[in-house]
Amino acid sequence: MAGSRSEDSSNTLRILVATDCHLGYMEKDEIRRHDSFQSFDEICSIAEEKRVDFLLLGGDLFHENKPSRSTLVKAIEILRRHCLNDQPVQFQVVSDQTVNFQNAFGHVNYEDPHFNVGLPVFSIHGNHDDPAGVDNLSAVDILSACNLVNYFGKMVLGGSGVGQITLYPILIRKGSTALALYGLGNIRDERLNRMFQTPHAVQWMRPEPQEGCEVSDWFNILVLHQNRVKMNAKNAINERFLPRFLDFIVWGHEHECLIDPQEVPGMGFHITQPGSSVATSLIDGESKPKHVLLLEIKGNQYRPNKIPLTSVRPFEYTEVVLKDEPDIDPNDQNSILEHLDKVVSGLIEKSNRKAVNGSERKLPLVRVKVDYSGFMTINPQRFGQKYVGKVANPQDILIFSKSSKRSQKEAKIDDSERLRPEELNQQNIEALVAENNLKMEILPVNDLDVALHNFVNKDDKMAFYNCLHYNLEETRKKIGKGSDVSKFEEEDLILKVGECLEERVKERSSHPTDTPQFTSSMQLIENIRSKNVTGIGSAASFSDDEDTAQILSSANKGRKGSSAASRPSRDASELGKSSTRGRGRGRGRGSSGLKQTTLDATLGFRRSQRSTSVKVQSIADDEENVDSASSEEHEINEVESSSENKNDEITKGRGRKRAAPRGRGRGTTSKRGKKSDNSSVHSVFMNKLDDDDDDDDAEEIARRFNKPQPRVTKSYGALRR
Repeated sequence: MAGSRSEDSSNTLRILVATDCHLGYMEKDEIRRHDSFQSFDEICSIAEEKRVDFLLLGGDLFHENKPSRSTLVKAIEILRRHCLNDQPVQFQVVSDQTVNFQNAFGHVNYEDPHFNVGLPVFSIHGNHDDPAGVDNLSAVDILSACNLVNYFGKMVLGGSGVGQITLYPILIRKGSTALALYGLGNIRDERLNRMFQTPHAVQWMRPEPQEGCEVSDWFNILVLHQNRVKMNAKNAINERFLPRFLDFIVWGHEHECLIDPQEVPGMGFHITQPGSSVATSLIDGESKPKHVLLLEIKGNQYRPNKIPLTSVRPFEYTEVVLKDEPDIDPNDQNSILEHLDKVVSGLIEKSNRKAVNGSERKLPLVRVKVDYSGFMTINPQRFGQKYVGKVANPQDILIFSKSSKRSQKEAKIDDSERLRPEELNQQNIEALVAENNLKMEILPVNDLDVALHNFVNKDDKMAFYNCLHYNLEETRKKIGKGSDVSKFEEEDLILKVGECLEERVKERSSHPTDTPQFTSSMQLIENIRSKNVTGIGSAASFSDDEDTAQILSSANKGRKGSSAASRPSRDASELGKSSTRGRGRGRGRGSSGLKQTTLDATLGFRRSQRSTSVKVQSIADDEENVDSASSEEHEINEVESSSENKNDEITKGRGRKRAAPRGRGRGTTSKRGKKSDNSSVHSVFMNKLDDDDDDDDAEEIARRFNKPQPRVTKSYGALRR
């Protein structure tokens, strides 16, 4: 009997599942600052007590994108206390670990010879701790670098349009049990929704069959962190988007605890929603008891065991409709106060009766939702002052609302929608633009929404710069597609740019769910540095002409698109090269000989040929960019030479010319480099300064300025002889 039990334990994979720990939530509140850490410490204690093989987290480990030092220190202390020990790890990771774990080390943390990891932790990122910044790093990357957490599910959005992602599973073996663990970190719901509906945009890699291990022998688990409640069909992920070969799904991001696995009809897999371990929204869904799930897997069978969390602060919620209460006078505010006092006192007593014997008694959270239709409201802060020291949230015990005409079902969905932490609502921004009749003529509204979201929530300082460059590159591609740029006249080129920009705005407005694939800030910085290195000698000696060109360009503010027309296509080629960088990432070493095949949207098996196609495409793009750059440079040289000849004729024909005022120095002496007397741009600028009061000269100069000036840094041979 004992031998059979040991055999079962050697073939049974035990996993503790939890999501949405939100470490650091309310860390500045004196009463509730330790709640998230106490719950997470209990979760790790349960994992250690139950002797699980590993702990699986479904995102939002941290509440902030940039957690405080105090939060990081406490999180590292908890993980170090429970994860580093001499307990042996009973399973093996047999997949290519350099693909699964995208860090500097490229292997699972318990294989590091310098650490004794007894409790491995696997985690994806959520919408609160998602990667951001120049290096695209998350707060979970800090724990991964400390060798405390195995961070997986971090996607690099490649391709064009909505993008393309490929999910590689972590292949885990324990005895005869084989587990394929898929991870998908949080992606904007609108974009991921469209990706699932785009053929071949989401590809699933599956292990190839080998001797003694067929494809059907793998137990497939997916961990994701997305919206599940369907207030808007485009703002959530439908369970039917997921492939049918999956067996079990851990759904994060939703805070309501629905721990019991639910089968999706017709799909063949079950979904568990562990919910959050700390209440972040005082609504009905958060008042349900909090649990974690102990999942035991043997072969293709699993057994769920839900374990309640006892360290969670008690939370009592109720709703009151004043018009349904017979003892309340609408004109008497004291009767309203007396009734609400009875309700709150009853909730506090109910919470005290539920307190576990022997455990530390915590002040409860109390929320009363009051429907005051036809009644007057009272001050919630003043009402809560009498409950200081009795509840944990005296300042927001009451929340007032009016009954709407929506059905009760819709109202419940609305409450569940509020379970998710607050995000930037892009529809409100678009509505604001529409209300003020603002017409976006250059940049689409959706692109600006994404740039604003990255700038505010992810602290991306280059967000608007990336948005501008992305639209310029798309405009250049449209102009150069199917036409010879060198045959365009200057006026035609400007009109073509304007038409392309208007067409892009219309396209983005007709497809609002398309999210632009902006070039990352790191790639843009590398491009700028490379340009500075190649042109540092010439740029240092022609600084005066650059200043002159900037002042002349400021006189032509009404000419939209001129800078985009005269900018070289060399930038597009560099950005094209940088955008293809990193797609052909090598898989590195593998722990076994398991090969992988691609499962596309039609669930057919085929070999992955992405790396070959990317290389061929990048070579073709480079050739096109070189041709366009040479033709555009030839055109600009012709324009500059013709403008210089005309400037010389005008300068000779002028009869009266005042001396330039002393002391200004603008255009008369160079800051660095030698003086330029024969520069056409320099002479036109001097004529503009000297003949401001002459109407005839002003008209001629204005006529001269109607044409956009070529960039001085484009070709130095035409300006310096």
